Amino acid sequence: MKAAHLQVSDLHGLARLATDATLGVTDLVEAVHAGIARPWRRRDAPDAARTRGITGLVYAGIRGLTRGIGGGAAAALERLVPHADAIEPTPARLAALAALNAVFGDRLTADGNPLALPMRLHRADGCPLPMRAPAPVAANLPAGPRVLILVHGLGLHDGHWRHAGHDYGALLARTRGYTPLYLRYNTGLHVAANGRALAELLEVLQSQWPLPIESLAIVAHSMGGLVARSACHHAERAGYAWRSRLRVLVCLGTPHHGAPLERAGLGAQRLLAALPFAAPFARLARLRSAGITDLRHGNLLESDAGEADRFADAADRRTPVPLPQDVRCHAIAASVGTRRGGLAARLLGDGLVPLDSALGRHPQRARRLAFPRSRQWVAQGIGHFDLLGDGAVAERLQRWLAV
Repeated sequence: MKAAHLQVSDLHGLARLATDATLGVTDLVEAVHAGIARPWRRRDAPDAARTRGITGLVYAGIRGLTRGIGGGAAAALERLVPHADAIEPTPARLAALAALNAVFGDRLTADGNPLALPMRLHRADGCPLPMRAPAPVAANLPAGPRVLILVHGLGLHDGHWRHAGHDYGALLARTRGYTPLYLRYNTGLHVAANGRALAELLEVLQSQWPLPIESLAIVAHSMGGLVARSACHHAERAGYAWRSRLRVLVCLGTPHHGAPLERAGLGAQRLLAALPFAAPFARLARLRSAGITDLRHGNLLESDAGEADRFADAADRRTPVPLPQDVRCHAIAASVGTRRGGLAARLLGDGLVPLDSALGRHPQRARRLAFPRSRQWVAQGIGHFDLLGDGAVAERLQRWLAV
């Protein structure tokens, strides 16, 4: 396998992305131009973002030229993609793709852009696990009856589980006999879409594993905890076999009831939209992915978004989803402060997720998650991403996954 920062398929995807970006910038500039030329025009009028006369023709010409050049470049590069060698992605390339997918992943998937990350399970060495019959999924893998799935969070990838000298998967393989598998997925998609895909993927894994799976455990960080809970819900509805093998679910810094940063993003978007000449820039805020907006309240289901505009509706419309039954569910939160019980520590939490959200607490009884107190723990003095590689967290995982 070769290693490279850039693949032929990346050039194809970037060409399409550059075309879309140029068209978007053109629309934005024309909208600002139209707002200045006709400040009295209602912003919700159908043609409020378009200029007239020669100016309008210039903008239309730019769009046409961009589509022509971009389409030609994409077509030429697309012919090269099938002939490109299989290349093992480097950590730098993976990090860039993971960040890009976090922000634009839903658009990349909808457009069929090759930069969209597919959902796959990976071995400890980073190689994808083959999931096609009749080849066994555990080829060249020391497969055991105890399987551990590690699910990363927003904007990350499977390689981030090897953090600060720690690798929880390798540790639990060595001390608790688990076979670790690391999930990689497009975090820009709706949580519900990723949950459904994970449920289906685990059902394939269950059917193709070379020996009966006696115990399945999931350790999930941040958004990954929402994806795991969504997968459990879908598996229960579909009657998937793997669900009965799930014994342990551990959520690390999961925003079960949302994250303030996304709610702040909605506020900034509304402020821009209310200002006459800044209103067109509110479009930039509407580019953020479905995965990001799901973090406003911690959506798990397709029905949670409903018919509402996800960029405008601040209401919490979630259907309460309890923790999966007959599963030992654990919640680990983090606090950037060192003082326990303080208001600042409670509100700030790990810097991104408040303590109440990470521990499943909610003022409404129906939304509270029943993590027993013995299965809740707060790591003091560390931040959100430190949860991926911390000695005290590692000790807690070994204790909780011992059975």
